[in-house]
Amino acid sequence: MSVTITPRAAQRVQQFIAKRGKCAGLRLAVRTSGCSGMAYTLEFADTTQPEDLVFESNGVNVLIDKKSLVYLQGTELDFVREGLNEGFKFNNPNAKNHCGCGESFTV
Repeated sequence: MSVTITPRAAQRVQQFIAKRGKCAGLRLAVRTSGCSGMAYTLEFADTTQPEDLVFESNGVNVLIDKKSLVYLQGTELDFVREGLNEGFKFNNPNAKNHCGCGESFTV
């Protein structure tokens, strides 16, 4: 099992990469933070690190460190628009609870 990106999210990531230029992929991770305990991080990576696992999904390289993969296994990254707001949404089957603001989760 791995982490996947929906076609809509992949298209948005590829738009960012085209504007940005050089990019090894999209780095996903988790960190201790927020009112529920863990928060997602998402950033563009110029290079891969030795601890990175690389998954390809819809033409995008997804980079995840081994510690974060435990919490992100099976996650789908989507790009959603709700009214005037838009952004990336993590559909994580491991998350048991989310905080009210949606910024953090527990497993």
